[in-house]
Amino acid sequence: MQTVTVSDKGQVVIPVEIRRRLGITPGCQLDFSLDGHVIHAEVKRQVVQTKAEDGFGMLVCKRPGERRLIDFDVALAMRDAKDDRA
Repeated sequence: MQTVTVSDKGQVVIPVEIRRRLGITPGCQLDFSLDGHVIHAEVKRQVVQTKAEDGFGMLVCKRPGERRLIDFDVALAMRDAKDDRA
């Protein structure tokens, strides 16, 4: 356990080890609750709504002809891309 000091404004610095472990970055929001004399802080996770078209262009297939998603092997594509870079 690490002790921190409360500023005149009521601010505290969350130790870097805790921020890294919980993924707390500038702009993150925390929910605080009180349980007796214990303060609980929970990282507020925002659910990001995405659409299928947000991923357009992420997967590239250079094979000619008709392609279907069911025929696409992600592992094979990643291996081919790695081979192309080598």
